[in-house]
Amino acid sequence: MTVIRELHDKEIASALELSREVFMEFEAPVFSQIGIDEFTGFLNNQEEIDKLRFYGALDQDVLLGILAMRKEHISLLFVKREFHRRGIAKSLFLFMLNQANDKRITVNSSPYAKEVYEKLGFTAVDCEQLKNGIRYIPMVYEGN
Repeated sequence: MTVIRELHDKEIASALELSREVFMEFEAPVFSQIGIDEFTGFLNNQEEIDKLRFYGALDQDVLLGILAMRKEHISLLFVKREFHRRGIAKSLFLFMLNQANDKRITVNSSPYAKEVYEKLGFTAVDCEQLKNGIRYIPMVYEGN
């Protein structure tokens, strides 16, 4: 049975490793080396990581997926390949939304994840952008 909860400090390293692994599998193949370095640099920046709230989807203490927020902005949302299309990203999002003070949530979606965010109710607010080698689409969720 999958449990969604806020992650403890000692679990953050595992959440970052899961993010790195999924990024390298699904995102890195279409990113430049500059973009890959930018993303991995973010994951290694303790000052930035300390600003995030982490949520995890766990099955018997095995981390299946994570969502990390900075204020009302999704910074990371990754699910292991073998657990895609099982509602884990949606469960993480709904859990986080229930905890959020503001129901207006933003994200800079990768092109790969755009469809997932659209299914969650996000809409693009601009065209695809490129900054420091990172390709993204600015999106917003305005609540129900």
